[in-house]
Order: sequence, then C-alpha cells, then structure tokens
Amino acid sequence: MKAHTSETQSTITPEKALLFLQEGNQRFVNNLKVNRNLLEQVNDTREGQWPFATVLSCIDSRTSAELIFDQGLGDIFSIRIAGNFANQDILGSMEFACNVAGSKLVVVLGHTKCGALKGGLDAPQIEGLGMDNLNHLIYHFEPCIHEIIKEGEERSSKNDDLLDRLTLCNIKKTIEDIRHQSSTLRNLEKEGKIKIVGANYDVETGVVTWL
Repeated sequence: MKAHTSETQSTITPEKALLFLQEGNQRFVNNLKVNRNLLEQVNDTREGQWPFATVLSCIDSRTSAELIFDQGLGDIFSIRIAGNFANQDILGSMEFACNVAGSKLVVVLGHTKCGALKGGLDAPQIEGLGMDNLNHLIYHFEPCIHEIIKEGEERSSKNDDLLDRLTLCNIKKTIEDIRHQSSTLRNLEKEGKIKIVGANYDVETGVVTWL
C-alpha cells in the first residue's frame, strides 16, 4: 500500500477517515495486516506528509496507534501522553495537524487497565513516593474521579468498576477540553472539516470500542 499524498488526503472526509481506522482495527484483531513496503513509504514521504487522522493516546507500550489501527508511515499523527489528556502543547499539536497539515479526524484513545488512571485513583499513596512531576500528572484526573465516585465507594486502582468508569469519563472530558480550549478545532468541527471522537482500546482483546 502506498503512503498518502496531498491528492488522496484531499478526497478523505472525516467519516471516511473514521472508517479507515475502524477497518484497520478489524484487520489488527483478525491478524490480517495490509501488505506495506515501509521503506517504499519512507521514499514516498520524503518530500512531505499528508496524514488523514490524529490520535491522542496513552504512552502505554501496548497502545501504539499505528499498530492497533494497522496504519503505515505518513498515515496518522500520533500524540502520546500518560493518561491521554490534553494540555496546551498537545492542543497546539492538534491544531497544526488539522488546520495546517490537513488531518480530518481527531481521536481520543483511552485504554483498559491504564496505569496513569490507576495512579490517579491511588494518588494519596503515590504522593509520598517523592516523584514531583508524576504527582502533577496524576492529579489531572481528579475532576473525573470526584464526578463518578459513589458515596462510600472504595477509591483504589483495585476497584475495577471504578477504573472502567474513570477511563470512559477521562476520554469524554478530554474531548470536552479540546472543544472548549481550542477555538480552532471547535470551529473546524462545526464547519464539518473534522470530527472529534472518543474510543477505548481493550488491552486483553485488541478491540477498539468507539464512544
């Protein structure tokens, strides 16, 4: 399969971009990867890049977007941070991807058994370990935790049901943050030039569920 060009990118709609990723994950789950000559794609993209989608995912080693969506070089912008949340620098990267480089889709991809979210649930214990920057990161999830935790419920990474609810809440909150904090992306979505969607990857099955 050839890498995307300016011409092929221009024919892709947000809906088609989403379909490409959905079909790619189906191939991944069935172990039916598209045959790609990656060195040829290196040559194809030496003058530029024309990705059709932007994926914000966790740094978790099991969640490489190119692999789980069966994409090649030059197909997607991949943004990764523990806990797949958005900050100003990530928003700037997304604005470049969509408004400058022509990406048609933004995906916020969470995943099951997320270590960053487990850290958020266990924050009181982690705080004493002396990791200043990690402490700062895991407190990004406090608003979601306070929103979803039930009265008397155990706040712990061992509470699987709470962790699952937090995973979905965090994906939805990140999408809300993107729309609220970036007028560029919000307007592109209103104009129908991009879609912003959420998805959750199951580390046990390889299946991506779209929200």
